[in-house]
Amino acid sequence: MQKTAYVRDMTRGSILRHILVFALPLLIGNLFQQLYNVVDTMVVGYRLGDQAIAAIGATVSLYSMIVDFACDLNNGYGIIVTQRFGAGDPKQMRKAVAGMMELNLIAGIIIPTLSLTFLRPLLGLMNTPADIFAQSYAYISIICAGIPVTIAYNMFASILRAVGNSRTPLVFLIISSLLNVLLDILLVWVWNMGIGGAALATVLAQLTATLLSGCYVWKNYREYLPRREDLRVSGKLVVTLLLSGGSLAMMSIVVELGTVIFQSAANLLGEMYITAHSSARRLLIMMIQPIISLSVANMTFIGQNWGAKKVHRVRPAIRTAITLEIIWCVFAASVLFLFGEALLRFTTGTTDPDVLHNGVVSLRINCVLYPVLGVLFCLRNTMQAMGHKIIPVLSSFIELGMKLLAVALFIPRWGFIGVCITEPVTWLLMTLFLIISFLIFQRKWFKEAESLTA
Repeated sequence: MQKTAYVRDMTRGSILRHILVFALPLLIGNLFQQLYNVVDTMVVGYRLGDQAIAAIGATVSLYSMIVDFACDLNNGYGIIVTQRFGAGDPKQMRKAVAGMMELNLIAGIIIPTLSLTFLRPLLGLMNTPADIFAQSYAYISIICAGIPVTIAYNMFASILRAVGNSRTPLVFLIISSLLNVLLDILLVWVWNMGIGGAALATVLAQLTATLLSGCYVWKNYREYLPRREDLRVSGKLVVTLLLSGGSLAMMSIVVELGTVIFQSAANLLGEMYITAHSSARRLLIMMIQPIISLSVANMTFIGQNWGAKKVHRVRPAIRTAITLEIIWCVFAASVLFLFGEALLRFTTGTTDPDVLHNGVVSLRINCVLYPVLGVLFCLRNTMQAMGHKIIPVLSSFIELGMKLLAVALFIPRWGFIGVCITEPVTWLLMTLFLIISFLIFQRKWFKEAESLTA
């Protein structure tokens, strides 16, 4: 049998060490991924001005809805692969990977086709201002055309995470992020390709990461890749994969659908507010990368141990992850509260006092409830890794409801402040729902899992 490359078996050893060692490369990788967006904003802002930033900002929610849907499909598929790796069953793992590949091939055709077909109407429904509509369309259409690349990269990354390897994708992301910086400068600044050049730079950089990770998986993890006999995927496995991937993707699509509706109302406030809100949101997203990384590391840890029937390691992992996330959130909130204006000025290049003022308002209102967001991410991913998908999906409908309430009540009554308060209040309500649900059902879930180990 071919000797495989690095794997991390999390079913034994220190819980804290496993989570931290696995999360650190994820964190660095996520920060480099965010660098794609930050560099786009910086280059576009310094070169093309605030209107171009508003054009990108007006598409943020639509971009997130399409890309996150594609990514979360693979994150959900990856839970099944992770559980089978934890169970020490390479044959069943290969079958799961085969199912993942076949489903991704279908998604890689359907998602970009549908998104490009309905892109103009969607931008219209989002009330994208007429003077930035063409730029917004140019940016998001190139991103949508590159969705198959995003799907392929996340598939390879999910396979590597399933075997406990979060280090190798980091190397590829660093390479592609540096390439993205170079391409941004060349396409936007030197060759004057405008806002479309920034989008093309992102897609080409992601393509590089995809090719590198695909070649690495093929060379070093062939034991876990499907053979000819594994390509016949049973209907039961397809359903299992679709339930896991579909639940995460459904959760994402419900959340982002609410955000798209929310964005359409926010866009009516005008370019200045779009620029302020989208610039602040990019900083907020960057500062939550550590808690995203910790929650994914915890999800992988729980997935492996749940698959290995080592249920006694799950509760300590949850406590460890939540503690780490709260510590980071308090620190991040302090940084954003104290240095928000300087960070906004640096990342956007804007000198507009109204943009800076309203961006700081958005940052300060949101960062107050950052610690709540850490608990939210941890509990939601924990339930998914344990195979309990309904409650996390239901929690996403709370967010959809809050976004609809904001459109109907908060924004018409309070304007930009209504935009700012919607997300933190939503985090609080979702977290309370998840905590209560987990406390009610945890005993039943653990009892059922422990009975299978007897």
